Amino acid sequence: MTTKTRPLSPDQLFGDLFIAVQTSKLFPDSKTFVDCIPHTAPDQLMALYEVEKNEPDFDLKAFVLKHFIIPTPAVDKFESDIAAGTVAHIHQLWDRLTRPADEAVPYDSRVPLPKPYVVPGGRFREIFYWDSYFTMLGLMDSNRHDLMRDMIDNFAHLIDEFGYIPNGNRTYFLSRSQPPYFALMIGLLTEVDGSDVLTKYLPQLQREYDFWMDGAGDSAQPVNRRTVRLSRLPGTVLNRYWDDTPTPRPEAYREELHLSDALKLAGPRAGELYTHIRAACESGWDFSSRWMANASTMATIRAADIVPVDLNCLLYALEDTLRQAYGYAGQQVQAAQFEQLANARKQAIMTLFWDEKTRFFYDYDLVNDRLVPELTLAGAFPLFFNLATDLQANFVHDHLKASFLQAGGWVTTLQRTGQQWDWPNGWAPLQWIVYKGLTNYHFTETADTGRDNWLDLNDRVFRATGKMMEKYNVVDAALRTGGGEYPNQDGFGWTNGVYLRFHKFANK
Repeated sequence: MTTKTRPLSPDQLFGDLFIAVQTSKLFPDSKTFVDCIPHTAPDQLMALYEVEKNEPDFDLKAFVLKHFIIPTPAVDKFESDIAAGTVAHIHQLWDRLTRPADEAVPYDSRVPLPKPYVVPGGRFREIFYWDSYFTMLGLMDSNRHDLMRDMIDNFAHLIDEFGYIPNGNRTYFLSRSQPPYFALMIGLLTEVDGSDVLTKYLPQLQREYDFWMDGAGDSAQPVNRRTVRLSRLPGTVLNRYWDDTPTPRPEAYREELHLSDALKLAGPRAGELYTHIRAACESGWDFSSRWMANASTMATIRAADIVPVDLNCLLYALEDTLRQAYGYAGQQVQAAQFEQLANARKQAIMTLFWDEKTRFFYDYDLVNDRLVPELTLAGAFPLFFNLATDLQANFVHDHLKASFLQAGGWVTTLQRTGQQWDWPNGWAPLQWIVYKGLTNYHFTETADTGRDNWLDLNDRVFRATGKMMEKYNVVDAALRTGGGEYPNQDGFGWTNGVYLRFHKFANK
């Protein structure tokens, strides 16, 4: 199967005009312009710009407003019925967050998808990869099974087109993926449609695995693209996050250029900074002290130098799903191969990422050849996937209960840095990961406390604002969340999905 050539992104299409707009603060953030749609072909538009920009009365804003369609928020002018309650609000909101199959629009940064899909909300007007798994939890509990199937078919389509699932269906996202939840989406769909789903999507599962393992065969490079070989684990391939485009992200161009300028970085040193930023974006945790050598400054970001425990748990799940799929298809040789790969990764997760002194799971630092000494909710992923021993799970539970459990749910890290994936913020996907991980090992009371705290916080914020938020301050509900390169967004796909799943379990 051939892989489609990546279409050009807005920075490539609009060159000097792109730089001028992004550095002029014409819009409140850098994402607005890359989501604009030009009325005319870029080459004609750029020729016009080259002429008009030198005129004494040239107005950049007027030029852009004349020649581009400006995007609007994903959910615009929606009046919430607070009295109806949170569950009813979410059910009403699904249709507002659902986009029909895309028509191909010339030079639009949106990569067209063949079937309907749910967007997160706010400034996020496109599908996002890992968000969608948690959104699907709610779609499943809303009996929106056709929409689940459509979204999975869209992701399969992206794999067929590009060989992987990008961060989102935008041209400026095509240099990276996101945490690989496709296998978990397939697992959800098997609960509705049965095991035939495994063979239906087997080609796409295999191609996603090939994407993450690209470079593993080059023994001369133990760290190559998204693959990592460690001498202490002979024969085992682990994975990291990576992006091979060492430039500022188009959707955050101004902010990242400002950062490199402030650090007086240029050339390869600036490229290294951008590589680590992009790797952190592929992780979904953009940004967090988890990726920084010094938690107080983004200048020390080093995401590509870290082997993340959660990513490797997700790839274990992909290997195990491939084992099941090949077995169901009657291809026992391939099934045995993936059983061996999954078992090897499981042993690596239980040993490499486990610290016997503090008794918790951590990320691994490639440069310093040691664990990253920071407690984060990523350490709960081995419980979510039933990889930890009972003894390991007991210790992780104690850490989660003593340090992470707050009045509004589970806080993401214990570092107060101002980054949005750090204290005091909590995020819906991680609430589900922790809850399911704890219930897997029968820590029901603690799991239920975290679940109920999160539900109560969501309800209180909804009653006060009429909105479901992207993230929440789980430490002090009276305060808004902070950090990040954009304000808190409302909508919100994965919050809706996890809320409905929690609500179902809380009312059994």
